[in-house]
Amino acid sequence: MLLLVRHGQSEANLAGLLLGRLDSPLTEVGRHQAKLLGEVFAARPTVLHRLVTSPLLRARQTSDAIAEALAGGGRAGERVEATVDERFVELDYGELDGRAPGDLEAGLWDGWRSDPSWRPPGGETLEEVSARVATACAELASEAANHDVVIVSHVSPIKAAVSWALGGGPELSWRLSLGVASISRISTGPGGPALVSFNETAHLGGAPR
Repeated sequence: MLLLVRHGQSEANLAGLLLGRLDSPLTEVGRHQAKLLGEVFAARPTVLHRLVTSPLLRARQTSDAIAEALAGGGRAGERVEATVDERFVELDYGELDGRAPGDLEAGLWDGWRSDPSWRPPGGETLEEVSARVATACAELASEAANHDVVIVSHVSPIKAAVSWALGGGPELSWRLSLGVASISRISTGPGGPALVSFNETAHLGGAPR
């Protein structure tokens, strides 16, 4: 199973800013959410085979919390260190990174939604995100068919992975809403990828989101 985890709340998330490659750390709430994610994976009935993370700080802080929970509360002898995979990094917003959505030029969102090949100035297209994530998921598929593989990533790559599982295009991402510290699951058996769950947040309980 591929278990796709969105990182906990970051400082830029809290401020309501577009957040791509900027290295915004987790807030106190985000660190608590990461701890709750760790408890989820430490308590699961199967042994985690691989832990993969985006290189960005907010994702690495979240994956560190998962690894710590596995070492401290998992089964005896279980220790999984996170490995970085650049393909699960967030969309590059280019010159739009760190800006408030309300400050963007009129009509920009409508144009972006209608054209997956649109590129933010100095940034990346949704088609490019979709291609790199699909390649990464396909490479992990055979391993995930028999073992749990946790991937700590971001909104756009996780939506791209879901689109890959559903056989859809990058335009599907605009129709998906994904919360911080959520879990989405994709099975990768002989029949090909299939979406098992999306945007699980029950593990957060009453924690702020």
